[in-house]
Amino acid sequence: MNADIKKLPRHFLPETFTVTTWDALQPYFETLQQRNINSVADLEQWLKDISELEAVVSEDACWRQIKMTCDTTNKELEDAFTYFCMEIQPRLQPYADALNKKLLDNPFLKDLDQDLYKTYLRNVKKQVKLFREENIPLQAELSVMAQQYGVIAGKMTITVNGQEYTLQQAAKFLENENRALREEVFTKTAARRLQDRDALDQLYTGLVQKRDQVAKNAGFANYRDYKFEELGRFDYTKEDCFQFHEAVKTHILPLVQQILEKQKAKLKIDQLKPWDTEAEPAGIKPLEPFHTGEELITKTIETFDQLGPFFGDCLRVMKKMGRLDLESRIGKAPGGYNCPLAETGVPFIFMNAAGQMKDLTTMVHEGGHAIHSFLSHNLPLSAFKEYPMEIAEVASMSMELLTMDYWDIFFDDKEQLRRARLQQLERPLTIFPWIATIDKFQHWIYEHPQHTTEERTAKWLEILNEFSPAVVDWSGHEDYRAITWQRQLHLFEVPFYYIEYGIAQLGAIAMWKQFKENKETALNNYVQALSLGNTKTLPDLYKAAGIRFDLSPAYIKELADFMKQEIEKI
Repeated sequence: MNADIKKLPRHFLPETFTVTTWDALQPYFETLQQRNINSVADLEQWLKDISELEAVVSEDACWRQIKMTCDTTNKELEDAFTYFCMEIQPRLQPYADALNKKLLDNPFLKDLDQDLYKTYLRNVKKQVKLFREENIPLQAELSVMAQQYGVIAGKMTITVNGQEYTLQQAAKFLENENRALREEVFTKTAARRLQDRDALDQLYTGLVQKRDQVAKNAGFANYRDYKFEELGRFDYTKEDCFQFHEAVKTHILPLVQQILEKQKAKLKIDQLKPWDTEAEPAGIKPLEPFHTGEELITKTIETFDQLGPFFGDCLRVMKKMGRLDLESRIGKAPGGYNCPLAETGVPFIFMNAAGQMKDLTTMVHEGGHAIHSFLSHNLPLSAFKEYPMEIAEVASMSMELLTMDYWDIFFDDKEQLRRARLQQLERPLTIFPWIATIDKFQHWIYEHPQHTTEERTAKWLEILNEFSPAVVDWSGHEDYRAITWQRQLHLFEVPFYYIEYGIAQLGAIAMWKQFKENKETALNNYVQALSLGNTKTLPDLYKAAGIRFDLSPAYIKELADFMKQEIEKI
């Protein structure tokens, strides 16, 4: 395997072509729409030309978004992204629909390799089914509106010890041994978020109503049902999601309760407050695996090298090409992501590192996504690389666990290394209830799109209580707890994309279990599954990885019991 991948050569578009205006782009769509296809070879070339055009347009759109999230204060960058959303994307959608229909109507369709094209054609049929001309302007508005979340959140800062911090940077103080400092930072963070409570409530209400209209226009009862189709959830249903919620409540929540009870005992406090859940006892410093973005990437490359040279080389290529923006700063959008770049093939990692343990986790997580981008780049069509999130997150979450044996690169001290591994094993369990909460909340939101803000708040608290361990005492901060859903950018920017983390976490735990049994087999299966991109169904992709696609309570209990045993060994 070679990580030094090359930009896709152009055969259809001029090498010098860049996306500027719709007028410059339109002739290429016209040519594809009007081309005669007289053989299966013609059809395959036509699909490759569509793929090339898609890759160029996609990469341009991605760079506009990357640049804007790296600097939310730059109006020109925001305008460039908005221009694409409002002036280019809406005009290419009817052509994309026309090309999909041209493909499905082609007599040579049956002569394509049905095994290779099965999932692609399934997706094309879905796109044709969902397309509505009247939804184009709504979807353009939704793209622009969703980005306003980052603009609002990117301006949120607090002052600690006379210095200004983003909320991502300030979160490191919640691990501090000084309980009074932790409470101060938590209280200031809560107050700052409450300042924008109304703005985010209004933004979310607008998003929900527009999304509901998109669904109704396409003939769906609600946006949830529409989104399940749009996300290509062919291999599981909303009932499977409900089963997942219940399994988390039954088999995971008691383990989380135990973890937090241990935390309370460790801190020797009478009440475990929300600013205590990640803290260390007096005399024990928070884990600091690195101090700068440069140190973070250098040590991550070294860690990936321990798994295999290819893994480290992927990150080296990204570093060499300037495809990393790791450190948190004022004016930068919150969160973290790996953005695949369809034409050049080398992805971009964006995150808000502040020197915390969770930043190490984010780095190896996004590094796993990057590996996926590299492994799928040489597939013949761009559409083959648009893999389902349920396997994409296995790529990333597995890397969090697979790299643990080599974290001595970050921690010289054996006790610190033990603490880091313990945190990493407990974290997947503690995140499950939050995933179930966010997912169940979204089901209700879009089943009741005309709800009031008050009804939304009441339902949020009801679901949050259902999945919250009783040990954490929120008294005195009820107002903030009522809006904690506003911290979750997925609700604003990528609706319904969240249960994938839960499904994939199950896959990652199974992957790590396999790794502990046979490292070489597990890594070969990992590479094999990710190299398939989106050319197989989810059950087949999981099978290629040597694991099961299974949301049953019995399987969730099996994996939860395995994690409990591993935690007890540390």
